[in-house]
Amino acid sequence: MKKILIANRGEIALRIMRTAKAMGISTVAVYSEVDRNAPFVAYADEAYLLGPAPSSESYLKQEKIISIALKSKCQGIHPGYGFLSENATFAEAVSKAGIKFIGPSIHSINVMGSKLAAKDAVKMYDIPMVPGTDKAINDIGKAKEKAAAIGYPILIKASAGGGGKGMRVVEAAEDFEEQMQRAVSEAESSFGDGSVFIEKYISAPRHIEIQVLADSHGNVVHLFERECSIQRRHQKVVEEAPSAVLTPALRKAMGQAAINVAKSCEYEGAGTVEFLLDEENKFYFLEMNTRLQVEHPVTEMITGVDLVAEQIKVARGEHLDFTQEDLSINGHALELRVYAEDPLNKFLPSIGTLTRYSKPVGEGIRVDDGFREGMDIPIHYDPMIAKLVVYAPNRAAAISKMKLAINNYKIEGIETTLGFGQFVMTHEAFISGNIDTNFVKKYYHEAGRSQHMKTEKEIAAKMALSLLLKDQKKLRF
Repeated sequence: MKKILIANRGEIALRIMRTAKAMGISTVAVYSEVDRNAPFVAYADEAYLLGPAPSSESYLKQEKIISIALKSKCQGIHPGYGFLSENATFAEAVSKAGIKFIGPSIHSINVMGSKLAAKDAVKMYDIPMVPGTDKAINDIGKAKEKAAAIGYPILIKASAGGGGKGMRVVEAAEDFEEQMQRAVSEAESSFGDGSVFIEKYISAPRHIEIQVLADSHGNVVHLFERECSIQRRHQKVVEEAPSAVLTPALRKAMGQAAINVAKSCEYEGAGTVEFLLDEENKFYFLEMNTRLQVEHPVTEMITGVDLVAEQIKVARGEHLDFTQEDLSINGHALELRVYAEDPLNKFLPSIGTLTRYSKPVGEGIRVDDGFREGMDIPIHYDPMIAKLVVYAPNRAAAISKMKLAINNYKIEGIETTLGFGQFVMTHEAFISGNIDTNFVKKYYHEAGRSQHMKTEKEIAAKMALSLLLKDQKKLRF
């Protein structure tokens, strides 16, 4: 595999290209008109225009992407995450074109792409699952009976869902019918599949995921866990590895469960098995993501394993060159997703020009980004600007380093989640590790936002005072 095409954009395209180049592999970028001057395009060895800005006219154009790969004589296509990364039709078309899809098999994507099919596949491995239905339900009467048997509150979920879409929490029987209709409608419009199922709603879970790697020779390992409980709109904002609460015994049990999930669908490559962990430290299988995760850097930092390099090696048919016993956790890593969003206004997108963009640097600080100063944040794609990752010998030191890195990350022209990240890092619940997926709802309310604003003003005042003192010193000399 001497040349690969990266069927993605922004920070993840750039991140994949860096590893590929380090492995002596040439890279091909594809880009939309709005991304013409993006760093990932300049970094690639070759770059080809896909089409206009909307993803439906560019990054989702399967045939065009494959034709460019053939034209540029690529042996592999890496889909990154999002866009076509979990699209079995695309993976099949890539394979039929004689190009290696750098990801799992079509079978694995299909099985784990349906939450119901995934539940069915893992049954034989006795993996704990949230109480609920194991088949799609369309009959509202029967669905209400099942919900009553499970006990409210319950969760209605789209089988083909993701990112919080097609999901409704129902607190009482009288709300069930309306919420089910909404869930079905949203599932149909978002995924073209209105199938929904019902689960018991675990009101205050932690979101723990396990990174797995598998080759085509039957070897499967896990690379420990990531804690992803700090979320807004069911989407992660802060992640860390390892979790502050997993004991060695629980880590081993969850790791083995994740390996079994991978085996249940004959998985190959890098994947992530997601679990809910309740207040009694009981874990339940949630789903498997058949791709590289946004938050993969924290796993790389604590294990020393380059997950993109491993994906490419597996795609080339190589054996994993390490066993489970070779892997260990070293230190602690935190990641803040730096979104172009206004946390003080319900995390709504903040579109504009990066009038100032200066990244923090230093030992143990990693910034995966896809922008530079003067660029516009396009409205057509996910609003993530960068992933700010820090590494330190322990969790307390990592939190301190993240606070410093946030202060040294200078972004002007738009609102970002940097201030929210600082709020999280200084909150007692996070510092103590006593968190769940309701963190934003519990703490980032009016009082929390007021404190956030107060902190921002204090930081600005300290910076102004520091500049004033420097100017006075210059005048004296």
